[in-house]
Amino acid sequence: MKRAGVLLLAAVPVIATGVYFVMPADSADTPPAPPGATAPPAREHAKDRAEQERDEDDSVVAGLPPGLASPAKKELAQQLVASAEHATTDWRTTYGVIADEGDGCGYTAGIVGFCSGTHDLLLLVESYTEDHPDNGLASYLPALREVDGSDSHEGLDPGFPAAWKAEAEVPAFREAQEAERDRIYFDPAVRLAKLDGLGTLGQFVYFDAMVFHGPDTDADGFYALRERTLKQAKTPAAGGTEETYLNAFLDIRREAMLTRYPEHDASRVDTAQRRFLEAGNLGLETPLAWEMYGESYKLP
Repeated sequence: MKRAGVLLLAAVPVIATGVYFVMPADSADTPPAPPGATAPPAREHAKDRAEQERDEDDSVVAGLPPGLASPAKKELAQQLVASAEHATTDWRTTYGVIADEGDGCGYTAGIVGFCSGTHDLLLLVESYTEDHPDNGLASYLPALREVDGSDSHEGLDPGFPAAWKAEAEVPAFREAQEAERDRIYFDPAVRLAKLDGLGTLGQFVYFDAMVFHGPDTDADGFYALRERTLKQAKTPAAGGTEETYLNAFLDIRREAMLTRYPEHDASRVDTAQRRFLEAGNLGLETPLAWEMYGESYKLP
């Protein structure tokens, strides 16, 4: 995850308001809360909806096509992300990748770029160590806790990169990376996109944005981007059109990317997702052709 800030995963308390509505919680179409009720901030409410099970939401999601969650589309999503994160579509070769990319996030490692400075790498190693206490990364947990939120390598050098690469050969650690990818990024992104009325392409747009910007409620995180988009366009679930909403979201995301990394290009938007959208490929159907940082990719 290449972004500033620290991942926020604490559950937000749910305020009971009687009837629960499927439309986005911070939409202009959302009815006001009953007198005396204090609604959580819009970003936190949206994050809560994406991560928590609610009967009303679950019934909506269960009645929709699998979309990006189907095995073939999920594989495609990871290939697209890997082209941006690792310059390859063979994402299963990236479990052991680790480097400091000089972006202020410390070490970036694994299939979606877990970062020592943005909390998700720490969460991964903690979770993995609970099930496999004798793993080769467990001894680095104190150092990972100390450097969390910074770009520091203190306590990690010189051995942590080699330990990561060695552990990435262990099938259980590969499974742990995939599980954390799904828990932190994929599942919440797809769930919220479906509740927003988005199809397979829109679900991928949310997933990639969560990976890059972080699934946070801070000013630079995914939920802030979504909140800003809702001020310009309605989601399909609130009566808007999918194309209009996704164009607005991509515009806002592109601006945020270039603000954070002005020296980079915005290939993830300009020559990939926007290209699919302009082609009317809302189902993210193959064949797909796109460019990422000057490299061309094609999937049959």
